[in-house]
Amino acid sequence: MEKQLEGKIAVITGGTRGIGFAAVKAFLEEGASVILCGSRPETVEKALSELKEKNPNAQVDDICPKLESYDSVKSAFDEVIAKYGHIDILVNNAGMSDSTPFTEYTEETFDKVANLNIKGVYNCTRAVTDTMVNAGSGVILNISSIVSICGQASGVAYPTSKFAVNGFTLSLAGELGPKGIRVNAVAPGIIDTDMMRAIPKEVIDPLIARIPLQRLGQPEDIANALVFLASDKASYITGVVLSVDGMAKV
Repeated sequence: MEKQLEGKIAVITGGTRGIGFAAVKAFLEEGASVILCGSRPETVEKALSELKEKNPNAQVDDICPKLESYDSVKSAFDEVIAKYGHIDILVNNAGMSDSTPFTEYTEETFDKVANLNIKGVYNCTRAVTDTMVNAGSGVILNISSIVSICGQASGVAYPTSKFAVNGFTLSLAGELGPKGIRVNAVAPGIIDTDMMRAIPKEVIDPLIARIPLQRLGQPEDIANALVFLASDKASYITGVVLSVDGMAKV
C-alpha cells in the first residue's frame, strides 16, 4: 500500500509526548522523514530512543531550538534545510495550557503563554516560509483547541492564544495559497494525554458523558487528522480549522 507522506520532510514541534509524539509516529509510518522538535535535550533523547527501539530504520532526527526566539528557530531550521534540502511539512504542535483565574493573572503569566503559543507558531512558520515558497509547495499545520471555539472559564491566555492561531491560519492560507502552500489547523477536543490522566475520575466522567461519541479522544485521533491534512488527499483543503473533538462541549 502506498504511503501517504512518502519522501516528505516534516518538522513537528512539541514532538516528545502526547499529540506531538503520536504525530511523529504516524508521519514516520506514512513514509515521512521527521525532525522531532523538543524543548529539552533529555526528553528529545528519550523520545528518539523509544522510536528507534520500535523501528531501528526510522528516518527521524531532532532539534531543540527555543521556540520563543526567532534567531534560535531560524538557526535550527536552516540546519535542517542544509541537511535535507528543504522542509515540506511543518506541524506547529508545541504549546502550553493555563488555568489561572483572571483576578490572579500577571503580565508574566499572560506573556509566557502567548510567547510560546502565538509567537512560537509565528517563528516556526516564518522560518520555513522561504524554502516552501522557493519550492512552490508546502503544508503548514497548526494545533488549535476546542477552547478556541467555545472559550474556557479560567486561564484566559490559553483560549486567547488559540483564537489567535485560528486567525493566523485563515489569514496565512489566503496569502500563501497562490504560492502553492496550504495552511490548516486542527482543533482537538478533550484528549487522553498525561495531563488528562492526572485529573480525578469524578471530574473526567461527567466530561465524557457530554461527548456524543462517549469517550475521550486519543492522541492518534489527532495524528490521523494531521496525516490526512498533510497528504495529497487534502490537496484542495486550506484555511480550515478542523474540529476533532467527538463533538465535545467543554
